[in-house]
Parts: sequence; C-alpha cells; structure tokens
Amino acid sequence: MSSGSAVTAHEGSVTIRAGVDIGGTFTDVALECGTTLYSAKVLTDYAQPERAIVEAMRRATAQAGIAMSEVQAIVHGTTLATNALIERRGAYTAFITSDGFRDVIEMRTESRFDQYDLGITLPKPLVPRQDRLTLRGRMSASGAELVPLDEKQLDGIIGHIRHAGYESVAVGLMHSYINPAHERRVRERLLEAMPSLAVSLSCEVSPQIREYERFNTVCANAFVLPLMSSYLNRLAGSLREAGVDCPIYMIHSGGGLMSLRSAAALPVRLLESGPAGGAIYASHVAARFGLGRVLSFDMGGTTAKICLIEQQRPKTARTFEVARTYRFKKGSGMPISIPVIEMVEIGAGGGSIAHVDELRQVRVGPESAGSEPGPACYGRGGERPTVTDADLLLGKLDPARFAGGSMQLFADAARVAVDDHIVRMSHHLAADTDGEEASSHTPENRIVDAAFAVAEVVDENMANAARVHAVENGCELDTYTMIAYGGAAPLHAGRICEKLGIRQFLVPPGAGVGSAIGFLRAPFGYESLRSNVMRLDRFDADAVNALIEDMAAEVTAFVRETGYEGPAHRTLRAYMRYAGQGWEIPVDVSVERFVGEDVPALRESFEKAYLTLFGHTVAGLDAEVVSWALQLRTDVAEPERMSIAKGNPSGLSREGQPVERRLVFDAQSGRFHDCAIYDRESLQVGERLAGPAIIAERETSTLVPPRFSVILQHDGCLLVDRNEGVA
Repeated sequence: MSSGSAVTAHEGSVTIRAGVDIGGTFTDVALECGTTLYSAKVLTDYAQPERAIVEAMRRATAQAGIAMSEVQAIVHGTTLATNALIERRGAYTAFITSDGFRDVIEMRTESRFDQYDLGITLPKPLVPRQDRLTLRGRMSASGAELVPLDEKQLDGIIGHIRHAGYESVAVGLMHSYINPAHERRVRERLLEAMPSLAVSLSCEVSPQIREYERFNTVCANAFVLPLMSSYLNRLAGSLREAGVDCPIYMIHSGGGLMSLRSAAALPVRLLESGPAGGAIYASHVAARFGLGRVLSFDMGGTTAKICLIEQQRPKTARTFEVARTYRFKKGSGMPISIPVIEMVEIGAGGGSIAHVDELRQVRVGPESAGSEPGPACYGRGGERPTVTDADLLLGKLDPARFAGGSMQLFADAARVAVDDHIVRMSHHLAADTDGEEASSHTPENRIVDAAFAVAEVVDENMANAARVHAVENGCELDTYTMIAYGGAAPLHAGRICEKLGIRQFLVPPGAGVGSAIGFLRAPFGYESLRSNVMRLDRFDADAVNALIEDMAAEVTAFVRETGYEGPAHRTLRAYMRYAGQGWEIPVDVSVERFVGEDVPALRESFEKAYLTLFGHTVAGLDAEVVSWALQLRTDVAEPERMSIAKGNPSGLSREGQPVERRLVFDAQSGRFHDCAIYDRESLQVGERLAGPAIIAERETSTLVPPRFSVILQHDGCLLVDRNEGVA
C-alpha cells in the first residue's frame, strides 16, 4: 500500500478500510481487509442515510469475521448534495450581491442552448428574487476599491436576515475573486450578529471569473451546507456509537480525499463525489491492463454515468451542470464552477420509471422509484414499472438471488405494473387516436413486448448519451473498451456495446459496488482555482508567484487537515486564450515559480495546445492567462500490470458447469434464448464461454449476448468480447 493511501498499516499487520457509497437506491460498502474484499448492499434510508451505512458496515464486517472497531479508515462518497439541489430540498437561503446584480443568477448568460425552441424552459434559480439582497460597494476588475462597502445598508440587511429566519447566506460580490475584502467584511458582520448562521463566500467557494457561474456555485454551497453539515455530524456520531472510531474521509468531485471538516464547509465539492469514485475505479482497471482508451459505464439504481478515460486518467473539467431541464443540452442546467471529473449523467438506472407519453411512445426516467417504495417487483408498495421490473420479466434477473439473496423479487407485481402502465396505456391511447386494437398478441406477449420496449429505450438513452459525450470530445467509440460497474451496468453493457460498435467490455470484481471500491483507490488531494486575467506582454511574475504561493498554502492546508503528513506532488496549469477570445483552454505549466525567461516558454506551450485542439494558431494576437489551477496530490500504488487473456474455446470443466438454465430475452434477435447461468466463482481463468450466458455474483449479474463470449481474467475481471466474424 502506498504512502498516499488513507491508512498505512503497521508492519506485519493487515490494513482494514471501508469505502461507503450512498446512491439514490442502494447504499454500498466495500470492505478491504488486506487484499481480500467484502461487500454489502442495503436500501438507502432517505430519512437518516447514516442508518443504512451502519447496517451495511455491520453486514460487511460480519462477512469478514471482524469487529466494527477494527476498521482503520472509512472513505465516503454520496449523491445526497446533488439530490438536494435537484429536488430543491435545501436550507432557507439568502443571497447578498452587489448593487445592480440582483438578477444575474436568473438572467444567466442570456445564451440559448436551443436556438429554435420557442418554449425553452430554464431551471429556476436556487434563491428566489425576494431572497436576493443587494449591497452598495464595488471592486474593479483589477481589485481596486471603486466604491466603499455601505456599512449602514449592511446593518439593514443583517436585521432583515435575522427577522426573516434565514438558515444560510451566500455572499457573491463583483470581482471578489481578485479582491475578497468586501465579502470577508460582510461575513464578519453577519457572524458578529448571528454566530450560528451558515455563511458561504464566493471568494472561497469558487474564486473564478464569470459572475453567473461563481454566484450560482456559492448559492449552491449555501443551499446544501446546513443539510450536509448536519448529516456528516450525525454520520460521525452514529459510527462512533456502533464502535467505529477511525478517521472518516470524504471523496470530492475532483477525485481526491478531504476531511469531514472541509467537506462540511464546502459541500458543493461533494456534488459528484460518488461518480468520481467510479471513474477512479475504472481508471485503476484500465491501468492494470494498459488500456489507453476506455469508456467507463456506471449504472446504479437511479442514474447512469459515462466517463471518457484517456491513458488511464479520467477527463477533468472546471465546471459541470446539475439538474438539466433538457437531457443532452449543455447550458440547460445549473453550472457549478469547481474542479470535477468530467462525465455525463442521465436519469437511467434500475429504478427509473417507465411511462407512455401522449404520442404512444415509451419513455424511461429521469424520475426514479428509488428505494422507497422502489420498483414494483421489490414488493414495497411501488406500482409503476421500472427498468428493474422489465429486466426481471425478460429473464435477466433471478428473483431469488437479487442483491446476494438479501431481497426477493416478485415477478407478478412487475407484470401487473407493466400491464397497467405500459400495455393498457398504449392501447388506450391507440383507441383514442385510431379506434383500432394496437396488438393481436396474447396478454403475456404484450407484457413481454412492453418490457422489451422499456429495456431498449433505456439502453438507447444511455448509448445516445455516450455518443454525444464522445462527439463533444472528438472521440470515436468503436476503438474504446468499456468498463462496466454498478448494480445494473453489467446487465445492459452488452446491448449498449452493440449500439455503439464497441467490441469488448470488462466487468471487474466487485462491480456491483464499484464506486465504493474506487474510493479506496483515491489519493489525498485538492485543487485550487484562481482567476487573474493577465496578458503575456504585461506579465507580472511577482504577482503570479504570490498567487501561486497563496494557492499552495490553500491546497496544503486542505490535505494536511486530513492528518496526512507524507509526500505529495504539485501540478500547475494555466487556462489561456488569445486576447479578445471568450473562452480559454488548459495548458500544463512546467515551472512552479516564474522568472522573465519563462514567459516565452509559456506562450509556446499555449500555442502547441491551441494547435492540437483547433489545428491552427492565430497570428498577430497576444495570449493571456485567465485562471490558474494548482493541484496537490499524493501518489497511490500502481496496480500490477497484466495482459488481457483472450482464452481458447474449450469444453466446460466440472467446476464450470452452469448452475441452471433459463430463458432470457435477446434484444437484437427479439426473442428468448436458452441461456446458461454460471456462478462467477466457479469459472476458470482463461476459459472462454460462449453466449448467451449470465455470470451471476453477489451484487450484480453480467449478461453475455449470443454474439459475444466471456473469459475470466487472471485478476478476476470478466472480459466480454464480440465473437470473430460478428460485425
């Protein structure tokens, strides 16, 4: 284990760590005892999420035969903050901003993500207009004070906030990214009057240029801060009561570990924490096999996440969007300006609810049945059909072995839900439109057809999201390997590969709790972003060096707060553009302190990056730096490298005999096939088994379509690849 991991065991002892992931449907725990992995999956508790964590920890430690007190570190990621933003379940929040800028978060950038949609729908701002308060005082773009802060007006604002009973306050003033003095004075006065008030400053949450994105980000932080702070405190207390008294780390959206204290102060950094763990997990697998082009596919109970991984590193970004009103439209969501692993996320999980629209088309998601009541087949009161219900009716799931046998699925309930909400509704609409019976099939055939439609729609939604993401990044997916993880992904990966032209996919060990395992592979790390627009012909090395030193102090403090004292390496990046352009590109910087002769090299690096991205440079224009990013990151152990074993067709050994056979529906042929069911633990390394087949394990199952074969790898991964001669 490397020095950059969450816990380093004493010599001769076994390191015991747990990764904990809260999703919209399931809460997953991956418990690593030395080199042995144990896992548990329980339904998420919406009222008190920490109870599900404690229960899953109990199950995992019981499997391992250890006491809860023996766990040495916990790494946690969650979608709770994201769900709170999407569902608008946050604190009663006020927003204090500069006079004249009250409506920035509602006006947005005035760009139209769909130019020809006359009924375009934009997400409503997190803070309604009546809760947005303006304050006189102004900084210039260079950081000079143009208008002093109006302390008397601030007195009135403080009185209003106290009287109205706001729980949290966001402060976003113009140009605070370059001079934060006014914002910090506002916080000082607020806390003097109301010491328990939650206050978020944009100069600390997102000190970057572009006021709309910065204001929206600080509002998001303030909106979820009381909720997440309360949750994290309850979590620490519940674990202590259960006997777990070890460090607890949070994984942030950029894929590094931070302390509970930092997470409670900057919960906006947790918005993509769960999906970030999955991308780290896929990157680890890609590094093991030396794969340069990987599409990671994470499908759980509520959402599906797709990420491009190049040369074993997931793509990153400075901003991302949540709560898009149009599924694939950039600009239709709320922008959050924080470092993040870049991925596309859609409402397509096992619990995604299917319905028939007014055009008699089957639609799936983004609404999810979650864990309460869950899909109809859970038998917990759910009445509407979901993807899980469709998979059960198509034979993909074993009702007696779901979630490792901890849950029984009820096919009759799934059948009723599909019949009532898909079959009957489509027939009702058909009768309304043309008065004809829509189908002459038997009732059972119509239910199968409807389940097939639900599965095919959700698969096409995910494939289309991958296509759009690839096009936006200039990639051709037929040269990629998919890595599938999450409880539902291995069931759907084969069909999506067929749609995308991908020839092979990998399902790693423990794929059903993949994000939780990824948390255990994450380094300690933090990234600081600061804006300071500066042309290269007016480059002020002293000012830049002072900024870099300030950023270095920030990232070091965040990492050291976790208790980690070992070595770490810094990476500096400049975001640059030609003077006069609207947007910038990332440029790696090889120095950490600038002198005059470094400026020509910086210009050359920018032009090389610009040429690579756009195919040309612009003569006669000076370049400028808009923002700087400094990352501090610890090293983690590299996985053992190995080659992919393609295997040779062979007769099955006694250990490899199927445990059962059942009929499973195949989407491409449109009919049921006699399918062999194997236990993953019984497979032999290098043995090639032809589809159709299902490889069952505790937390998920892998569907091998008829045109594919599966080979168990030396590390326990399943390689599912297209048979020779199959297009």
